[in-house]
Amino acid sequence: MGTDTAHETAAGATALADRRREQRGWYFYDWACSVYSTSVLTVFLGPYLTSVAKAAADADGYVHPLGIPVRAGSFFAYTVSLSVIVAIFVMPLAGAAADRSGRKKPLLALSAYIGAAATTAMFFLGGERYLLGGLLLVVANAALAVSMALYNSFLPQIAPPEERDAVSSRGWAFGYAAGSLVLVVNLVLYLAHDSFGLTESAAVRICLASAGLWWGAFTLVPLRRLRERRTIPAQGATRTGTGLCQLIATLKDMRRHPLTLSFLLAYLVYNDGVQTVISQASVYGSEELRLDQSALITAVLLVQVLAVAGALGMGRLARAYGAKRTILGSLVAWTVTIGAGYFLPKDSPAWFYALAVGIGLVLGGTQALSRSLFSHLVPAGKEAEYFSAYEMSDRGMSWVGPLVFGLAFQLTGSYRDAIVSLVAFFVIGFVLLARVPVRQAIRDAGNPVPTRI
Repeated sequence: MGTDTAHETAAGATALADRRREQRGWYFYDWACSVYSTSVLTVFLGPYLTSVAKAAADADGYVHPLGIPVRAGSFFAYTVSLSVIVAIFVMPLAGAAADRSGRKKPLLALSAYIGAAATTAMFFLGGERYLLGGLLLVVANAALAVSMALYNSFLPQIAPPEERDAVSSRGWAFGYAAGSLVLVVNLVLYLAHDSFGLTESAAVRICLASAGLWWGAFTLVPLRRLRERRTIPAQGATRTGTGLCQLIATLKDMRRHPLTLSFLLAYLVYNDGVQTVISQASVYGSEELRLDQSALITAVLLVQVLAVAGALGMGRLARAYGAKRTILGSLVAWTVTIGAGYFLPKDSPAWFYALAVGIGLVLGGTQALSRSLFSHLVPAGKEAEYFSAYEMSDRGMSWVGPLVFGLAFQLTGSYRDAIVSLVAFFVIGFVLLARVPVRQAIRDAGNPVPTRI
């Protein structure tokens, strides 16, 4: 009897060690790909690709991709929108294929290395090659979205219900830590490019390419440590069709889980507010508060660094109060922070840094706990497909917020009114999330209900 108990104890310890090792490997995909989101999308690519497009523009300031007249200053924004459309069609296909074949790792590897290769190739965006830049941006953005849907779908498989908040939070923290680290190195290279014997253009292209190399190199860690798990397709599974047909089939299947859809609606609303704050805060800082580029970059770094602490801290709060309550608390904090942003004085970087501190402390935790809470609402065997829908809510549907921001400015002529208009997303998202009975939603998905959720 004692021998059997010892064997069971040893087996349990081995299983725990294997799970921890796999979780640590999983964190490294956040570490790998977050550098693209931070250095490429947030800081360097937008201004640089716009300058390349302007160099290629005609006398009226237009470029003509595929014969379509486009203002050079709008090319980057339109290209990002196109990448979102491509991702919306590709993600359900990849998710359904992963669930039905049980082979997530090859699809994760394919999407990750397509994205990493496209990002590395941005080194060649010299002269007037704006079309090459647009193509690489579409490929990299769409590949990132697909890879994140597949990566997120591992979460229910590598962490039991009681560990998911902490595991998801650590993943986000890894991502923000990597983003901060590489951004500091990139900024040193960019700001001191003359000292390194580089032109400004060459320095930017090296920064862009380095993000792709980083992405590709560290993707090897999760690919080595994550394990495939053959799952029986969930009831109601459909064959993989074309992108549009698969998207429709996925949404129809999700109607069998209306409470999961209710959570996705709440997430879509408040995450739209989060993404709009991230994308428009620099506009508010430069245009309304009259801050220079160095102040804006410093604020971005502050957000990145503090998001690490925020993700880990909110993960601990979730252990005590549950993920839903902690997310609701974060939405209250978002509301207060953005409301306070309305009153920031001009020409005062210190107050803008204070706003960045507030955003950083809630940003990582809101994202991490939303991911872990959704993982409880996914039926077994549907992880990749449902996380494709989640990723669409995260990346593919965040267009209402920028529209509201733009309309508010157009109607009032004030960026202060535009930024405070975003409070509505957090208030509405709070109400919608508060109305979701998450315990019942978890039971309806056929999953065990954690003690604290």
